Amino acid sequence: MPRYSVIIPIYNRPEEIVELLDSLTLQSRKEDIEVIIVEDGSENPCKDEVSAYDKELYLKYIYQKNAGPGAARNRGAQEASGDYLIFFDSDCIIPADYIKIVDAHLPEKGGLDMFGGPDKEHPFFTPVQKAISYSMTSLITTGGIRGSKEQMDRFYPRSFNMGIKKDVFHKLNGFSDMRFGEDLDLSMRVIENGYSVGLLYDAAVYHKRRTNFRAFFKQVFNSGIARIDLALKHKNTLKPVHFLPALFTIGYPLLLVAGLFYHPLLYIFFAFPLIIFFDSFFRMKSIKVALLSIVASIVQLTGYGSGFIYAFWKRIILKKGAFSSFTKTFYK
Repeated sequence: MPRYSVIIPIYNRPEEIVELLDSLTLQSRKEDIEVIIVEDGSENPCKDEVSAYDKELYLKYIYQKNAGPGAARNRGAQEASGDYLIFFDSDCIIPADYIKIVDAHLPEKGGLDMFGGPDKEHPFFTPVQKAISYSMTSLITTGGIRGSKEQMDRFYPRSFNMGIKKDVFHKLNGFSDMRFGEDLDLSMRVIENGYSVGLLYDAAVYHKRRTNFRAFFKQVFNSGIARIDLALKHKNTLKPVHFLPALFTIGYPLLLVAGLFYHPLLYIFFAFPLIIFFDSFFRMKSIKVALLSIVASIVQLTGYGSGFIYAFWKRIILKKGAFSSFTKTFYK
């Protein structure tokens, strides 16, 4: 009986599942996992790609009508036999020692009820993917809330790299029907119900994320909306760090305009790109990625900030009901 059930929702990404399954075949503790693929109504299904790994992994393949990633993960959890459920996104690649690291750290952490790890860029990622990865993992742009050792808010596991005891998952009825932010909602409910949650910093995954800045903007815009939804569902979870992208979205253009009339302010305007450039360059060792990191960071902050402001106005000021944008692209 496998100890870990790895659950992966997928939608129209057969090429990605090949890379992910390839990485799982290299796990040093492969015998401890079962892999459950939930095809969420794809028009371009990956059944053939998955079946090619039948002899290398203990696999289950499930096809369901399109219902969103949260519902797909819940379906996978219904079929799971492991003590722990581990959730990955289909655009992840898993280091060969991931399960070994998790297995070693759980006893040290007192058998956590829920855990998560950070994400990082793989050397073969495209420059744009590396730049996006930088913007989503840098302390400068996110406050380290996604798994950094230095954080401005407490750590909440996210569905690209999340583990949870199966019995805890079912007691809390799994993922909610939120279209975006459903992973943070689950993490918050786990904490609110008194279960133990921890960061396994060494249990990182390679996360490809988006391949262009337009799709990236849509993703983070929805994340900004979700943050307001989460604040309304979970009191005291909205922290100062969550307002920073909104302040940047409003203040940075104003700083440019002011700088055109009062030139010394332009030095402040250009300070942010320079900080991003050098921080990214020292980490990525690439001038091209460092330059793209400036673009990615501005997209990340203004996209999230715009969604946050939009939702704050509609949900908190106007008292409107829940909504979401770009609903047809929540996998994209």
